[in-house]
Amino acid sequence: MQPGWYDLEADLVVVGFGAAGAAAAIEAASAGADVVVLDRFCGGGASKASGGVVYAGGGTAIQRQAGVSDSPEDMYRYLSMEVGDAVSAATLRRFCAESAGMIEWLAAQGVPFEASLCPDKTSYPSNRHYLYYSGSERCGPFAEAATPAPRGHRARGKGTSGAVLYDALARSARRSGVRVHPQTSAGSLILDEDGRVTGVECTTMAAAPHWARLAHRLLSRYATKPGLYVPALGRALHRRAARLEQRHGRPLRVAARAGVLLAAGGFVANREMMRSHAPGYRGGLPLGTAGDDGSGIRLGVRAGGSTAKMDRVSAWRFVTPPSALIEGLLVDRHGRRVCDESRYGAAIGEAMITRHDGRAWLLIDSRILAAARRQLRGPALWFQRMQGWYLLSTARVTAHSLDELAARAGIDANGLRATVREYHDALAAGEPDPVGKSVARRIDRPPYSLIDCSIRPNLGYPCPMLTLGGLVVDEDTGAVLRDDGGHVPGLYAAGRSAVGVCSNSYVSGLSLADCVFSGRRAGAHAITDLNIEGSESHAHRVRSR
Repeated sequence: MQPGWYDLEADLVVVGFGAAGAAAAIEAASAGADVVVLDRFCGGGASKASGGVVYAGGGTAIQRQAGVSDSPEDMYRYLSMEVGDAVSAATLRRFCAESAGMIEWLAAQGVPFEASLCPDKTSYPSNRHYLYYSGSERCGPFAEAATPAPRGHRARGKGTSGAVLYDALARSARRSGVRVHPQTSAGSLILDEDGRVTGVECTTMAAAPHWARLAHRLLSRYATKPGLYVPALGRALHRRAARLEQRHGRPLRVAARAGVLLAAGGFVANREMMRSHAPGYRGGLPLGTAGDDGSGIRLGVRAGGSTAKMDRVSAWRFVTPPSALIEGLLVDRHGRRVCDESRYGAAIGEAMITRHDGRAWLLIDSRILAAARRQLRGPALWFQRMQGWYLLSTARVTAHSLDELAARAGIDANGLRATVREYHDALAAGEPDPVGKSVARRIDRPPYSLIDCSIRPNLGYPCPMLTLGGLVVDEDTGAVLRDDGGHVPGLYAAGRSAVGVCSNSYVSGLSLADCVFSGRRAGAHAITDLNIEGSESHAHRVRSR
């Protein structure tokens, strides 16, 4: 292929067609830009495989319909404790101030929401509820710093409803005139002599035989689900899809007049990158697709981009449902408390991995066990029932004394007794729980149980993980930054390919919310230098749509 010769041209080329890529494409196309989207598979990525929860507040229409009072300031106070230095205070305030409008924007794209408030603490609401407390808003210092409010807005749909949210965005993008090229993998960025990104070199299966494209689509679909729950199966199916790409892929060059926007997800599916950047996170379930291989991040780095927060990984270790288990005490092998058991699952997982070698046991008594068994018969999704059954049966050892129980579980009996005594002494004195849990009751009704919550490969009790770091971007525009703080001209990034709001600490829905927030931001700013309305090419594109 001769230099300077292109198969396709567009104002903006978006690499990756998940929530971030779709949001960026919609925003740019709505402003009149000609947008081409490239996706290695058929779109969706981790967004489509997700629970479809968007973290939003400040008084959304859904919150108001549910009778929930919230403000951008309370949302900011809470998130500032979770987000830390991932983004500036100004960016976080803007994220909170624009949050209610983001839900309205998503609804305008066709994403359905519902104001049915979940009454219980849960990892994910059942099909009866679509608004819930998806973080640690009601826990200890968080509740003291900001008035708690449920901000987990789940897209309305059966099961995990990420597909509902993504499909609405994908349809909206196509209605906006976005040209989507599936089964097209970005291999390298094209830079001019000044270092400006001007296009993408790809490999596409567009000209492959129909059977090969169909097989590739089916293999990639099943590599995600059920491959998501059985990683070995997912990897085997993906290897077959990769062989089809190698055999039938053909080169494709796409020119980008305004620039290229990277929205190709994180790197949880790249074992080498995980070992290099986050070696402590082992034994988890990679929450993503084969496309979350760090390719977008690596493209940006090769163009001169800087990265940060690459060691930040969200590992989810939920002890609920059943919600009664929150009343237990999570202890390490020394019998000492791990953290507040009512915290969001990612906070529990981080505490276990970074401070307790991924090992922990939940101490409960007969009263908590009976309540948990009753709750397990209530509304829940299949994976929650599977987890509950596992925790209350296979993972549990029982005994009539703490010493005998500790011996059966293989943890220190003296430490366990000391922990329970300290916990009960605080209750008797009317003092706060030693680790700040607000739901505190005595654990004194034998027989006692210890439930093994340790993080290891386990189909009955998996620990989902996703990466949070990526390319460093200008927080006003989404432009990729170099190590010296300057911009890589013509290059933007969004979603989990970039550092964003959730890059320090994850609560449910914050990644999808950041995908929409950062995707729209980058899509809008990437085309600001184009004289779209005055160009002849724009007039031709509008006529041809």
